[in-house]
Amino acid sequence: MNKNRITGEILETNSKLKIGTHLSVAKGYAALARDAVKIGANTFQLFIRNPRGARAKEINPEEIEAFQTILRNHNFTPFIAHAPYTLNLCSANQHLRELSAQMMAEDLKRMEFMPGNLYNLHPGSRLDQPVDHAVEQIAEGLNQTMFPEMRTMVLLETMAGKGSEVGRCFEELKSILDKVELKDKIGFCMDACHMWDSGYDIVNHLDEVLEHFDHLIGLQYLKAFHINDSMNVRESHKDRHTLIGSGYIGEETIHKIINHPLLHELPFILETPTDLTGHTEEIRRLKEMYRWDKQMDQYTGF
Repeated sequence: MNKNRITGEILETNSKLKIGTHLSVAKGYAALARDAVKIGANTFQLFIRNPRGARAKEINPEEIEAFQTILRNHNFTPFIAHAPYTLNLCSANQHLRELSAQMMAEDLKRMEFMPGNLYNLHPGSRLDQPVDHAVEQIAEGLNQTMFPEMRTMVLLETMAGKGSEVGRCFEELKSILDKVELKDKIGFCMDACHMWDSGYDIVNHLDEVLEHFDHLIGLQYLKAFHINDSMNVRESHKDRHTLIGSGYIGEETIHKIINHPLLHELPFILETPTDLTGHTEEIRRLKEMYRWDKQMDQYTGF
């Protein structure tokens, strides 16, 4: 990696933190957008179907237009639709793999009503299958569901390595990427808690972790970041999020992440266990941590 990409002080930037949280769509898309405005967000994440089932939120064109009008009027950046936890492209059960591919295909078609956004999924759980076999299945599912005309970027998330999760290391994610046909339609979402819990020392060696990702995959594929603290020590493989600054990752590292020259323009999404009031406070604190000068577009240090 070119060292200036890590330590360079002056970069072209929009000098605006892209920050939001996971919000509920239970009251409708327009209500979700109003909640995002209320908490001071300019991006967000949502489920467009039941996260632990198969039922999808119905798309109402009039409601979607109202939703998008709110986002345009308040200068929102692209949002993330998160796939349901039940979606598992490498399930050992063929029926569940086929159902997962069907759900994802339906979701990507729904996303065409809201073009230019992101669709994030967990790669899957392989149970007792070999990793390379699971990678083949995941890539096959992605190649079946993604299509050249789609206006959505699909993101694979870094995982904590709980149980038999695929994606606990960059090498597994790279193996999937290598087999995906539409490489211009796919990217990755880092999760601070997941990477820490999987073993990546982002507290003491953030630059080295990013350099490793860049060497294996390429930072051009990094499209979003889940900015979560962790309740657990490094390499615990637990995946338990906690509030910013109250876990083992800590506020200093969160500060470094959102201000890092290679990361600061990404959309950052909070998935911490709190309510709208709590997220309002977290978003306010993160905005205060952001150190990119708005006139000079100059990085002012960690």
